Amino acid sequence: MCGIVGYLGSSKACPILINGLLKLEYRGYDSAGISTIENNKIMCIKNKGRVKELQNIEEINSLNGSIGIAHTRWATHGKPSSINAHPHLDNSKTFSVVHNGIIENHRELRTFLNNAGYTFLSETDTEVIPNLIHYYYSKEASNEANRFVKSVKKAVQDLKGSYAIAVISSLEPDKIIVARKDSPLVIGVKNNDKYIASDIPAILEYTNNIYILDDGDIAELSSNQITFYDKNFNVVNKNIEVITWDAKSACKNGYEDYMLKEIYEQPTAIRETIGTILDDCKKCNFGNINITKDYLASLSRIYIIACGTAMHAGLAVKPIFERLTSIPVEVDVASEFRYRNPLIDEHTLIICISQSGETADTIAALKNSKLCGCKTIAISNVIGSSISREADFTLYTHAGPEIAVASTKAYTSQITILALLAIYFAEVLERHEDTIIQNLKEEILELPSKVSIILENTDLIKEFAKKIYKEKDLFFIGRSVDYATTMEASLKLKEISYIHSDAYQSGELKHGPIALIEDDVTVIGIITDKRLVDKSISNIQEVITRGAKTLIITNQEINNEIFPNIVHIPKVNPLLSPILSIIPLQLLAYYVSKEKGLDIDKPRNLAKSVTVE
Repeated sequence: MCGIVGYLGSSKACPILINGLLKLEYRGYDSAGISTIENNKIMCIKNKGRVKELQNIEEINSLNGSIGIAHTRWATHGKPSSINAHPHLDNSKTFSVVHNGIIENHRELRTFLNNAGYTFLSETDTEVIPNLIHYYYSKEASNEANRFVKSVKKAVQDLKGSYAIAVISSLEPDKIIVARKDSPLVIGVKNNDKYIASDIPAILEYTNNIYILDDGDIAELSSNQITFYDKNFNVVNKNIEVITWDAKSACKNGYEDYMLKEIYEQPTAIRETIGTILDDCKKCNFGNINITKDYLASLSRIYIIACGTAMHAGLAVKPIFERLTSIPVEVDVASEFRYRNPLIDEHTLIICISQSGETADTIAALKNSKLCGCKTIAISNVIGSSISREADFTLYTHAGPEIAVASTKAYTSQITILALLAIYFAEVLERHEDTIIQNLKEEILELPSKVSIILENTDLIKEFAKKIYKEKDLFFIGRSVDYATTMEASLKLKEISYIHSDAYQSGELKHGPIALIEDDVTVIGIITDKRLVDKSISNIQEVITRGAKTLIITNQEINNEIFPNIVHIPKVNPLLSPILSIIPLQLLAYYVSKEKGLDIDKPRNLAKSVTVE
């Protein structure tokens, strides 16, 4: 969480850095700052609040240097303030650092540096880094080759925890040093200009030629070259990744908010996810996964591990995996899974889901699983992300950049690719009739057009949002796969509207939650499984009897006279219905938040990628 951007080249750095920060505000937005070098002196301006408040500082226009680093913060250590904002400088004001991650041993390092004569201004863990670098730099001989990068290397060797850092120094004003461990960092190049970012969209309008740093890597950037070092400080070569995202895909393109744009991008995102995996209903093609029939037959269970929205995607596909493979599936929250010593071994397949590919708890759970002998598959939207380098196999959703903090198109793309993976496993195992598999594949190919139909009919959702946006509590209910959708719908509403909401299995209402239902409480029900219509309708009637007003999302035949607020969605196999039933509820959360006048793309206390525990 937090965003880093850097620039070294022939242009004025400040406008490029500000532009990058604006594109990274989904990673953090409680303070921001910039450091540049001019006339062998570090110039640093930082401020509490959004990047636009940094832009409004008059002195910002006086920054004329062509080398610089910048940061937008999501507070961990120390409250949001100008002092705690990055960049941080050492006591001599000759080194400036921006940092993502958490330094777990910062207290011990502070004590060490205090004893060495250093003092601290901020409450942050980050401030130890520039002072450590200065400490080691001062110990090196003045004529030592690579003095700057060696000092950074020694400093990061002392750090415990996670970090992505970028460092500039007035003592060597033509260089930027970067390093990473468990927190993403990329370097873009175009001619002799170098760009640094914690996420690709920040620099995509300048270049799509990207170097992706691995854990433990350090890089030294100068005007004419980049030197890469691995974790053992050996010089290594790196290949450039050419990013195929269009720079416009990271812009609003006329939409009021990124979230609305990304909701409406879902037909395209799902189509891209299907891609070449499924072509004209032939067998699913996962050519990069070496999974044999004997291996799948040997499995005692499959674990799907993720956090937040990605975990809900796992819950949504649990039924299709179990139905098609007859292998028990457990879905677990990564932060719980990694600490409870789960009973896993070589007969357990681990599937980890992370939109960014940088979710700290999910990556840690994956690493722990590999130590237990499990084979691992990662589902991610970001090529070259940390999780893809840790997993045995990686499947990319190809949904395009998702900027809004509240995930939408990533979620439906994750369900789509996991449904295709379940079908692929079934084909390898040869456990099901071809007609079942064939029908599911045909329905998957129709999903983009069915999502488009939902997006063309939003009037009822908009009107219902106007009725409920002032409410304090809402309830979502559903059965079977619809329960997974209620959990994701409830999360979306909480994330961006700050309305408390809960999701319950419809059959659990009478076991306690119905005590909360009274006049004018809103209950939203989802009904997409023909087998469960009667029981689900009975549950809706129970809450109406107790004074609730209701909204129903369904593709079944339900009487509009009895239930006036019904959003109809296209029919689909219940195993695939979570992809369609969530769309109206994403829109509902959006329009409720819009009615409240909130900042939809940047909800309070949240950031896009959770790279720390």
